Amino acid sequence: MPKTTPELPQVARYKPYYHELEMGKTYLWCSCGLSQQQPFCDGSHQGTGFEPVRYAAKEPHQEVLFCGCKHSADKPFCDGAHNDLKADYDEDDPNSPENLAIPIVAAGADGRALLNGGCYVSKVERIPLQEHGNLRLGPVISATTGALYQSQFYAEVGSGESPVTHFGDRHTIALVTQGRGQITISGRVFPISPHMGVYVRPGEAFSINNPDTLAINLFLAVCPQAEQAEFLPQMPTGFETDYPERTVGVDPEQRQTMADRFFQILVDKCIGSNVVTQFIGDVPKSKAAMHRHLYEESIVILKGSGFMWTEDLKTPVATGDVIFLPRKQIHSLECTDPDGMMLAGVIYPGDNPAINY
Repeated sequence: MPKTTPELPQVARYKPYYHELEMGKTYLWCSCGLSQQQPFCDGSHQGTGFEPVRYAAKEPHQEVLFCGCKHSADKPFCDGAHNDLKADYDEDDPNSPENLAIPIVAAGADGRALLNGGCYVSKVERIPLQEHGNLRLGPVISATTGALYQSQFYAEVGSGESPVTHFGDRHTIALVTQGRGQITISGRVFPISPHMGVYVRPGEAFSINNPDTLAINLFLAVCPQAEQAEFLPQMPTGFETDYPERTVGVDPEQRQTMADRFFQILVDKCIGSNVVTQFIGDVPKSKAAMHRHLYEESIVILKGSGFMWTEDLKTPVATGDVIFLPRKQIHSLECTDPDGMMLAGVIYPGDNPAINY
């Protein structure tokens, strides 16, 4: 590991440290990387020019990830900076004897392959869809399938204008996977196209106009959970003009690195979504090292194939599949496609898909 200098701390370890904090207790986070009581200060910073960072827990049993690499810009917490301190993302060997012994789980009659801890992969083509005019809609992720925080619906919109759809006082994050047209959000119209993220604020409603014969396909993440959509007789007004930008397309200039991987934020606080984050990313042929997140996550495979792994189970994933990941569930996504994998995800509650432990 690099030595501490007046400018740079020593990397204690690359991954962050998970801790559940006591309400009102003050913690001294080691900023120099020299402490033998990581991630906390033991006085080893004396003479280095570094000082510990004080942090007091703000709620009972607060869960945090204290930065281990000491390069975070959000001290004392991890901000994913450790991913850029190495050229390669942490990987695991899928062909090790231990991994080769892990059985493959097949999808059941409902299209879901159930893994450890409530994680599953869903074959969306097997989900029953209900028709509402030219809109076909069905649940992919819900409380029924084990989610605690978010729900997700798959939608297909045929030619013409869809019914006015409303999810109440919730955030709705749409991902367009096929087709081009327009979305009207409480009276404001935006063009939509593939791999675009769309944000509908709580209380707003939306409809989709499809000018073509090819269906427009979307995934709708709804946070917090909704059991079903409500269909309104007419489009309401009340578009929140404080947040005028609601669609974000793929832009290579906005890519962020994670070692040899890339991702781009589509929907986040920059356009008004302060608790739900949507991203799109590329994964090279590889198997990520096993890791966890503090947020609940849904992932749509846009291109490529591979396997989803948990403790002692794995299942194939392919283009069009949806992965559901509960909070703190250990997992690994493997890409077996030589051309790589493209995916899009929604994390809730959370704002940084680069943070894992």
